[in-house]
Amino acid sequence: MRLLWQLLAVAAVAFVGGQTLFAVQDHPWLSLILGLVFAVASVFVYRWVVRRTEKREVTELAWAGATAATGWGTLLGVGLFSLVIVNITFLGGYQVHGLGSPMGALGLVGFMVAVAVSEELMWRGVLFRVIEEYTGTWISLALTGLAFGLVHLINPHATLWGAIAIAIEAGGMLTAAYIATRSLWLPIGLHLGWNLGGSALFSTAVSGSDTPPGLLDATMSGHPLITGGSFGPEGSVYSVVFCVMATVVFMWIARRRGRIVPARRRGARTAAAPTPQ
Repeated sequence: MRLLWQLLAVAAVAFVGGQTLFAVQDHPWLSLILGLVFAVASVFVYRWVVRRTEKREVTELAWAGATAATGWGTLLGVGLFSLVIVNITFLGGYQVHGLGSPMGALGLVGFMVAVAVSEELMWRGVLFRVIEEYTGTWISLALTGLAFGLVHLINPHATLWGAIAIAIEAGGMLTAAYIATRSLWLPIGLHLGWNLGGSALFSTAVSGSDTPPGLLDATMSGHPLITGGSFGPEGSVYSVVFCVMATVVFMWIARRRGRIVPARRRGARTAAAPTPQ
C-alpha cells in the first residue's frame, strides 16, 4: 500500500504539472516559472508521503549536498549528450544552420526540470527503491529499467528499438547513479542535463517526442542506428554505448561502497515482511 500511496501522490503532481505546462508552452517565462514550481512541489509531496507511510527521515532527498549533487549531475548529463552529438556530427548526421530560439530554450528548461524531478521520484524514488527491498538490487534494476523503457512506447515517434535503448540508457544509468549514492539528487541532475542537452541546447527530438526549437537551429539525417531517426539521438548506438559505460562506473562505485542489496532469500525474516506466526 505504501508503494501505491507514494506513486499516487507523486503522479498526481506530475499529471497536474504536465497538463499545466502543455497549456502554457507558448509562454517561455511562464513555462520556466511553473516548471520550477511543480518540481519543488513534487519534492515536498514525495518527502511528505514517504514520511507518512514509512515513518522515517527521507535520506534519499536530504537537503545537505543537494545543490552540488544536482549541479554535477546536470553537467554530466549535458556532457554525455554532447559526446553523442559530437560523434553523430563527425559522421555527418547532425548539421547546425545557425541560432535557434533562445526563448524557446528557456521554456524547455522549465518543462524538463519538472519532467526530470517527477520521473526520478516515481521511478527511482518509489518503484526501484521499494521493489529492491524484496528482490535485491539487480532484479529491481532490470525490472524497473525495462518498464521505464517500455513506457516510452506511447510517445509519438516511438519505436521498439528506441524503448529498448531507453531501458538500457536511462533505466540503467539513472538507477545506477541512485544506487551508487543512495540519493535522488544525482540522478535528477543527470536526467535533467541529458534532456536539456537534447532539447534546449541541440534542438533534437527527445524520446520520440518533438520539442519546440532550442538554442540551435539544427537538423539530423542519416542511418537511424547512428542518429536515432525520428526517435531522436537516444535511439543512437552512441547513446547506448556512452550510457552503458556510465552505468558500469556507477555500479562499480556502488559495489565498492557496499550499496548492492542482495536478493532476499526465501524464509528470511525482515522487518518489512515478517514471517507469519
